[in-house]
Order: sequence, then C-alpha cells, then structure tokens
Amino acid sequence: MIASLAQPVACKFPVASHGGALVCAMRLAWSLLVLQMIALHAFAQAPAILHNKRTSSSDLEIGGDVTGLAPGSTGYVSLDDLLNMPAANYTVRDDPNFTGATKISGLYLQDIARKLGALPSSDLIVAICDDGYRAHYPRSYLLAHRPVLVLKINGQPPSRWPKDAHDHSYDMGPYMISHPRFTPAYKILSQEEEAQIPWGVVRLEFRREKTVFGAILPNGSPARDSEVQDGFRIAQQNCFRCHNFGPQGGTKSVRTWKFLGQLAATSPETFAAYIRNPSVQNPSAQMPGNPGYDDATVQALISYFRTFREQAKP
Repeated sequence: MIASLAQPVACKFPVASHGGALVCAMRLAWSLLVLQMIALHAFAQAPAILHNKRTSSSDLEIGGDVTGLAPGSTGYVSLDDLLNMPAANYTVRDDPNFTGATKISGLYLQDIARKLGALPSSDLIVAICDDGYRAHYPRSYLLAHRPVLVLKINGQPPSRWPKDAHDHSYDMGPYMISHPRFTPAYKILSQEEEAQIPWGVVRLEFRREKTVFGAILPNGSPARDSEVQDGFRIAQQNCFRCHNFGPQGGTKSVRTWKFLGQLAATSPETFAAYIRNPSVQNPSAQMPGNPGYDDATVQALISYFRTFREQAKP
C-alpha cells in the first residue's frame, strides 16, 4: 500500500489551471514525503551497542520504543559497552541500600535513553528486576532526581558488590539504580514521594507514560473525585511497583490490581490493616508496611481501588 502511494503523480489538470497546479504540487509533495518515510524506515537501525542476542549473563535487557528494535522484542547491551560510556561519579550518603557513604559510578538514565535511540514519544523509563519488581521513571522524575544506573560500587564491578542492606543475603546486581541525592518533590496526604532505588535490575524499557499509567486510571463516575485522584497518585508511585494490572505494573506480588479493588470494596477494614502492617495479616508477607499512613491516606487508597471492583454478573 505504501509503495502504491509513492508512485509518480500524473496531473490531470491543465497547467493553466491554478487550482489544478496546486493539487498536483500537493500530490507531488505527499509522494516525496512518503518516499522519505520509506527511506527512513529502511535505514533505521538499532545503535551499534544494542545486540539482538545475549552474550553474557551480565547483559542488560532493553525493550520498548527504541529505534531499530521491533515491537515486543528484546535487545541486549553488555556491561563493557556501558562502561565505555561517559560515567557519572559521586558519593551517595542518603541511599538506604548502603550502610554508609558509598562511591558510585554509573550512567544517568536520560543518557542511556539517548545513547540507545529511545524514541521521543517514550517519556517513561521502566526498570524491571529479577523478582518482578518495577520502578517507574516518568520525565518529571528524571528531571527532578537524575537517577543513575549503577555500574560500579566503590570501584568494584557487580560481581563484587556488597549484599543487600536488609538481611545481607541477596546479590544486588547485575544492576541497580541510585541518585546523587534525593529530596522528595511532593507529598500527597501522608505519602511523601519516595526514591525509586531498586537493585537486581535486569531490564530497562522505554515506554509511553500514557500507556503504562493509563492502565490504572480510576474507573467510573467517581474517577474525578479528589479523594480518588489522591489514591490514584499514591498507588501509582507505590503499589504499582509490585502489583500489576494486566501487562502493566510489577509482578512481585501475586495479588493483582483487580484483587485489590475487590478487597477494598468488600473488606475495607482488612485492606486498611494490610496496608499499614501486612506482616500481622500474613507473617510471610514481603510487602513493607506503611504505619505512617493516616486515616485520610488509607481512605483515599480504598476509594481509588474500589473503582476496580469487578461487578457481579446478572
């Protein structure tokens, strides 16, 4: 179909006809534009550092809207290729993944996006971990906090990184994300913006914020209610890391967005108790508690998740 559109244009109007000449000129311009689009598509290639096969277990997976990368496919970037890019070096003092001041070397996520040819429409970077946890970095977060994909800790490669700071039993590689420093940019009720600092990162995806966050927009007539909107913004930056709605969101938890919606609607007391202190409800729960959430914050989450309640069939 595109090829047919690019065929030479035969003008059926007399040359003396100004209207006919204008139509011919427009058709010729359109044909030239289509030819340019075909040429650009034909020569659009993935960056040289992006490979279509894994060469090492330390390769970083790349997906999403990237030049030369087919939709739904995966590319790979080696640690050596990443180390050859200009690095950001700093000492971090406020990252709870470390026990004290730590020297970090890595790449700003914005620089990785440019180097890998992320499309301009991809205004969201998603970091996916080996346990299904996902951190979401919209453009506003990237500008405010300048997150860094960590390549070295105290001069050491991932194979020699310290264990996790919680119980010192997990490797934090192959990649992790940190910040030169982090200062919360906003607060919603009692939920202050939190640093997105995952470890065990195995994949970066360059996506459209409208597509990813659009999946969890509140449903129905209550959607514009201010309480529901507060709940949406809190869930977007917190719950979405581990709980999924279809293909969007984290998969670390087995409880989906619809499950949370049903629980909030049918048993709000249980929902509230789990949000504040999940280990009381389930001793094996991995979810961290939110004891600082006040009643207004919990109610906002309940009101938001209720919009995802599955209606009973007649």
